[in-house]
Amino acid sequence: MSSLLPPPRRFTRAWALVLGIPFLIGLAALTLTPSRVEETMPNLLDVVLTTAHRLGWESLDFTRLEIIANVLVFVPVGILAFLLLPRRVWFLALLVGPVLSAAIETAQRVALPHRAATVNDVVANSTGAILGVALAVVVTLLVAPRSSQRPPSRLETS
Repeated sequence: MSSLLPPPRRFTRAWALVLGIPFLIGLAALTLTPSRVEETMPNLLDVVLTTAHRLGWESLDFTRLEIIANVLVFVPVGILAFLLLPRRVWFLALLVGPVLSAAIETAQRVALPHRAATVNDVVANSTGAILGVALAVVVTLLVAPRSSQRPPSRLETS
């Protein structure tokens, strides 16, 4: 399948770095600081839950919201991994999210006792990253320019 995937353009990789570095810094700040999101932004979570309940999603609770957020936050990780790895080893992008998530949860367990490091977080984060890789593959196959294979001219065939 790697032969079906055109290599990313320099422009694409440059933008992945320009957007990816601040995103990864934000991800580190979100996951590797002593404060939990619900402590630093309780009103935001209340607004999201209240809005979801008003829209008819009564089953959404904090636990489900946390899982959805973990999945969504890691989608860009998969996209970035896919864009930045060489195409011949693009499939390694599938491992970046799970490895990064396991490293974050391990750091939380070891160095941040007030944070809850869980296997469920690793599963949700990994799911998001894998969805990101899948999305990047699909978009690449649909949008990326194909190498032009022109038919040989009559002079070339003789």
